[in-house]
Amino acid sequence: MQHFPRAQPKCWARGVFVAAIPGVPVHPCCIGVPLFAPVSALGARVHDAVGRFGLFVRFSGQALGAVIRSPRATLRWRELAPLLLEVGTASIPVVALTGLMVGLILSVEGYTQFAAIGAERRMGGIINANVVKQIGPVLAAVMVAGRVGGAIAAEIGAMRISEQLDAMRAAGANPVARLVGPRVVACMVMTPVLTVYSDALGAFGAWAVLTQVYSVPSTEYWHYTSLFLVTLDPLNGLLKAACFGGAIGLISCYKGFSCAPGAAGVGRAATSAFVASFVAIVAINLFLVEFMNALTVWIYGGLPRVL
Repeated sequence: MQHFPRAQPKCWARGVFVAAIPGVPVHPCCIGVPLFAPVSALGARVHDAVGRFGLFVRFSGQALGAVIRSPRATLRWRELAPLLLEVGTASIPVVALTGLMVGLILSVEGYTQFAAIGAERRMGGIINANVVKQIGPVLAAVMVAGRVGGAIAAEIGAMRISEQLDAMRAAGANPVARLVGPRVVACMVMTPVLTVYSDALGAFGAWAVLTQVYSVPSTEYWHYTSLFLVTLDPLNGLLKAACFGGAIGLISCYKGFSCAPGAAGVGRAATSAFVASFVAIVAINLFLVEFMNALTVWIYGGLPRVL
């Protein structure tokens, strides 16, 4: 009868080490149990993610380089105008509606809490500052990512599986320059415009509820708004929106160019374009929040007046 070391029956997690020692028997429960399988799987996923990110960076460099080298060839008005219409004008209703709803919800939800500490008259400044600097740009960008980003990825993905991209290369055209440049520029230009609509409707919604429902004086609403907001804040929101739009355009085009074959591949490309764009929006927003807050303090010599 073969005898195992006393610790072996419960040593499945040490099986790899025990098996490496010559002459030391291994309990059957230790055989075939990969100790580092979770670590190996995690490493493979990280390696794959880093590789995909590298491909995206190279793709973005190619697209931006093509636009910089020959802007007239890549940014033709007859190709850019329909994209501006699709990204901007067609998205105004949904962005305006969501912006209005956000203003209404923030004022209704926050009034009770602010009234409990006697700060309900300052709500206009607090809501509008957050709408202009944070909620408006992020909301507009998310709407663009969901409505336009997925459509861009699906359109280019369909062109890829139907070999239209190969036909463009065979004809001597650069599909990256011809397709990516106009879409990225359209997203960068129109996302700030949509942000203005979102900010305006959000401020109007909060004003309507606070002044008409909760009897906050309109003069105090706008007075505290002027105290909470500084000149740099609207520019902060527009800069964020432009960065969000550029990221949405690049990510959506990249997902389309790397689309898997078949209709299912097009659907996955559209879905992953929105998910990746949303993650990029959050990450870019985090970086720009720190940068713009530091810049505001440096320019104004301290925090803006809020009382």
